[in-house]
Amino acid sequence: MSQSPTSETAKPSRPRKTSAFQRLMSIHWWMAACYLILFVGGTFMAQLPREVSFRGSLYDFHKSIGITTIGLLTARILVLLQVWWRKYAHRLPRFSPAWFRVAALHSLLYVFMLVVPVTGVFLSNSFKAGNVKWFGFVLPDIFPQSTAAVDLARSLHFWLAYTFLAFVVLHMLDQRKVLRALWRRLRGALTQRTESRV
Repeated sequence: MSQSPTSETAKPSRPRKTSAFQRLMSIHWWMAACYLILFVGGTFMAQLPREVSFRGSLYDFHKSIGITTIGLLTARILVLLQVWWRKYAHRLPRFSPAWFRVAALHSLLYVFMLVVPVTGVFLSNSFKAGNVKWFGFVLPDIFPQSTAAVDLARSLHFWLAYTFLAFVVLHMLDQRKVLRALWRRLRGALTQRTESRV
């Protein structure tokens, strides 16, 4: 019994939803949401007077999200190494000026993704021992308590955070075509949902 041409030429579909690249993109968007919360929340907290009763809870939440980004970053690097291995195991990239520009921008983003939350931990530990909680769980101190280091830690965390934000804006400008496509897709989905309710 002969097989049909369709069955002979059919290729197995790729499991896109479980691919390393899809996992990488999923972590990317989770981290983007976390950083949006951190930047908006951090700016809001900085304006609050010390007498506000919920100020401490906001700082604890801010620290929890910051610690979460470190965990997500670890997972992201592991998945990124898988993506690189699959992409470059048999063929190296073309080392063009555009490739070096993108690689440099992404490398700096990864550096900031690590040093900004670490300086936040440095600030919290310097201010008081046992001052970093992850959703209620007190984490071990990485840095010693030191009143003399508080101002340095505060300055590092502030300036590195806003430098990181500047690089995030550069990244968004570099990926503006992707962002426009995502916005059109989101707007279309919202329009369909609205029309289906009418």
